[in-house]
Amino acid sequence: MTKMADFDLKDFLPYLLNQAAEASSVEFQGYYKSKYGMLRTEWRVVFHLGRYDHMTAKEICDRARIHKTKVSRAVAELEKKGLLIRRRVDKDRRHEDLVLTPYGREVFDDLYGAARDFDRKLVKDMTKEEQQLLRKCLARIADL
Repeated sequence: MTKMADFDLKDFLPYLLNQAAEASSVEFQGYYKSKYGMLRTEWRVVFHLGRYDHMTAKEICDRARIHKTKVSRAVAELEKKGLLIRRRVDKDRRHEDLVLTPYGREVFDDLYGAARDFDRKLVKDMTKEEQQLLRKCLARIADL
C-alpha cells in the first residue's frame, strides 16, 4: 500500500472545513453583496457592531479573527456608505469606538433576519441532534 492510498485530500479536515465554508457562504454572500454592495469583511464588521453595539476595530479583529488591515478597510468603506461612525475613545485616543448609524442598524436587522433564515435552510435536512453535534464540533475546532 502506498502512502497516497492512506490519505485523500477530500477527507483532510481543514480541506473539508474550507470547502464547506465556501459552499455555504457563496449564496449568502450574493444577498449582502447585491443588496448592500458589501464584501465579506464588511458584513462581518456590521454583524459584530449590531450584536455588541459598539466595539473598537481591535476588538472586532480579536473576536472575529480578522486581520487588522481587512477590518480597517471594511470600516472605511462602511463609513463611506453611511453604515457606521467612529468616535474617539476618551481614555485612549489611539482607538476609536465604532457604532452603527440608524441606517447601519436597519441594514444589520435585515442581514440578521436573512442570516437566520439562511442558517435554517442550511440545516433543514439535519435532525436537531445532528445540528447540535455539528455546531458543537465546529465550535470546539474553532475553540469558541
